[in-house]
Amino acid sequence: MDKPKRTIIDVDTFILSLPDDIQSITMVLRETILAASPALVEEYKWSMPNYSYKGLVCYLQTAKKHVNLGFHKGNELVEKDINNLLQGSGKTMRHIRITKMDDIQSETFISLIQTAITLNEGEFND
Repeated sequence: MDKPKRTIIDVDTFILSLPDDIQSITMVLRETILAASPALVEEYKWSMPNYSYKGLVCYLQTAKKHVNLGFHKGNELVEKDINNLLQGSGKTMRHIRITKMDDIQSETFISLIQTAITLNEGEFND
């Protein structure tokens, strides 16, 4: 039995439209996000890939020279960010800026994504 497809065409199209270096980073980040949990749902909202589970979890925001792995409840992840990767000073959102493939820390990113999922489950405890 085939596994259900977890990616959507809108995000495929978006990624294919990116410059090669940003496209490569975005593809690896997408794979990393989806590896964090089989429950995550990929969506295309606000002109960027978003991932949700019982609410918004994270997103990929691209720019000319970097990709942000953003967290909708990033302010609640700061204490769990042992590598101090999260940036931003907004009320709730935080992001990790990735400028090159070497910046990708898959295990660390997966841990933060899983913590963000737990926040949406309402089971986050210190």
